[in-house]
Amino acid sequence: MGGAKETAGTGARRRESVEPGRTGRPAAAVALLAAGISLVLAVGPPLFRPGFGVGGGRGGAPPGAGPGGRGGAPPRTLIATLGRNVPHYLEPDGTAVGIVPGRWRDAVAALPVIDQRPGWLRVRLAQRPNGSTGWVRRSDVGLTTSPYRIEIDARSARLRLFDDDAKVMDVPAGVGTLEHPTPTGNYFVALLAPSPGPGYGDVVLVTSAHSPTTTDYDATLDASVAILGPLGADAQIGVDDQAGVEGPRRQAGARVSRGCVRLHLADLGRLRAVPAGTPVDIIAEAAV
Repeated sequence: MGGAKETAGTGARRRESVEPGRTGRPAAAVALLAAGISLVLAVGPPLFRPGFGVGGGRGGAPPGAGPGGRGGAPPRTLIATLGRNVPHYLEPDGTAVGIVPGRWRDAVAALPVIDQRPGWLRVRLAQRPNGSTGWVRRSDVGLTTSPYRIEIDARSARLRLFDDDAKVMDVPAGVGTLEHPTPTGNYFVALLAPSPGPGYGDVVLVTSAHSPTTTDYDATLDASVAILGPLGADAQIGVDDQAGVEGPRRQAGARVSRGCVRLHLADLGRLRAVPAGTPVDIIAEAAV
């Protein structure tokens, strides 16, 4: 990001990055280093799309959450919430291979469900390596849902927000430079952190994506990709031309970060309602 260090430290479309079965398009701490400032924040067969909801009650998403729900509502992301540390497994009924922290960066773990078997859920994990998943027992977690999905185009430098599969936001963004790229893949909003200061916006969305070029900024924390304010890059990020003859003309954003995603403050504010566990797909589409 153009010499500024704001990657969180706790940060043609390639559909191959989206897992099979997906429908539609694809305090501990968060350290944000930007504009030369190092800053730490106290921060069978189910019908669903990874992680989209299924049936009702504790065994699934609330009624209406899936395509077969009331009123034919669009599928929603099924999210497992942890109140404590729980074991995770490579396969259902296998041997535990690790522990999923019940809290991550001082926030309750909220993990999107991407597959399930009777009594078991496969979830995305917030820790490195990128794309980590694990199976957890259904009885070990609570369930909630999210109607949202965020899509970040790392090539055209734009961020899109979907609500019940309808695109409700499509704006230019600041993404990682070629030296410090925003990593493509399937991730999720790990937590919403308070703003560390002016330029970051009112809230910072810390994702489960991790910088591929930076492993640690403060000898303690992981370099997580965050969605945050512009940090002085408003002009580079730019705005869409609203006066186009055939409607607004979209423009590419800018490569200005060290992996994090920067938005104009007004656009960032529109993400306040997005809960932890919401999918974040980072793709590389043809430039605008």
